[in-house]
Amino acid sequence: MLLDGVEIIDTFAEAFPITGTRLIITASTRKWAWTAATVMTGNATSVIACDCEAGIERFLPESETPDGRPGVSVLAFAFSRDALAKALVHRVGQSVLTCPTTACFNGISGCAPDRQISVGGQLRFFGDTWQSSKKLGDRRFWRVPVMDGEFVCEEKLGTVKGVAGGNLLLLASDPAAGLAAAEWATRAIRKVPDCILPFPGGVVRSGSKVGSKYKTLKASTNEAYCPTLRGVVDSELPPEITAVYEIVIDGLTESAVAAAMRAGLHAACRHPGLLRVTAGNYGGKLGPFHFSLRDLLT
Repeated sequence: MLLDGVEIIDTFAEAFPITGTRLIITASTRKWAWTAATVMTGNATSVIACDCEAGIERFLPESETPDGRPGVSVLAFAFSRDALAKALVHRVGQSVLTCPTTACFNGISGCAPDRQISVGGQLRFFGDTWQSSKKLGDRRFWRVPVMDGEFVCEEKLGTVKGVAGGNLLLLASDPAAGLAAAEWATRAIRKVPDCILPFPGGVVRSGSKVGSKYKTLKASTNEAYCPTLRGVVDSELPPEITAVYEIVIDGLTESAVAAAMRAGLHAACRHPGLLRVTAGNYGGKLGPFHFSLRDLLT
């Protein structure tokens, strides 16, 4: 298969179910909302070794935020609601509560009580009995006194069963061409709602496989796609390919991940120097979501 002259391998990306939520972080200025969101989503690339996978979805204008201030939408994912709640209490408490002028709100409404996680309901204790609450409809907000006024945080966040691990493997003639194609892909993907790119800049250089020769490791380097190992392993790389970059996508829905993969695939293939696109899968053993590259061509 070809797309804009780039060979597309007839395979599929394999993804798995994960629990996700959306936080809306606001502040007095767009700069401080972005600062809090950036710090909160640090070291949140992969549940292989992080407490959650998280990233910035988009900026929000004042007309789209609960308190009419500039905002940032953040998506976060973990294997269970309990794990997600624990991660976010720590991250919001250390990175949003501490950031000047911020507030934090639920970005997924209409969830049943058993699909909600308590964040503001835990962070309120920082107020040391001086905290107070206000209920608007069925939503409760906590007001925690801090040194520039109050930190407002919604008591609970709604969660959904999302999809993690949608991916594209971009095989290029050289690292510069591969990275440029990956950047084109990430710019296109960031326009798709309900999904994030959790890795640094949205691009992964250290694609992994499940398992390792070292028993303590859950994952290890994917040697079949490492150019320096081409002569000593069963390589997937022909001689003309000297660099591989991976794009990994998490989304609140299966359709969002498919749309993001489609946008990224078409954008990347427009860049000269990209020679081949494939995807990572484990024969269906990793998860139930299979995104066929053939289906993404149209």
